[in-house]
Amino acid sequence: MDVNEAIGWWIVCGVLVAAELATGTFFLLMLALGAAAAALGAHVGLGFNAQLVLGAAVGGGAVLAWHFKRGREPAPPPASANRDVNLDIGERVHVERWNADGTARITYRGASWSVRYQGSGVPAAGEYVIRGVDGNKLLLDR
Repeated sequence: MDVNEAIGWWIVCGVLVAAELATGTFFLLMLALGAAAAALGAHVGLGFNAQLVLGAAVGGGAVLAWHFKRGREPAPPPASANRDVNLDIGERVHVERWNADGTARITYRGASWSVRYQGSGVPAAGEYVIRGVDGNKLLLDR
């Protein structure tokens, strides 16, 4: 067992984790898994070439697995319509009256907002749901 090789792999693993923390690139964690596997290979006495192959197989395999897992998921909605980005989306508001062009002014969360109707047909006074945000306008639908 060559401790120097194992320490080198653990340092590479730590650098990859630190880089992931600095950039938010989850794929770097998968590569860090490969470096950790290579370090464990060094601890059990594998040669350097075997450590490289093991690290590349584990890290590359993890990157590919994560890539394909994310590829099967549906794409998130755009930020203007994503509740994870804007917590107002999905909230209910009351519109007293609509202008002829499908816009209105409402009071929501203690402030006056411009709203625009996104649905089909002619809007009428009543309850609506915030479906998106376009600049400083709330986009409403039933």
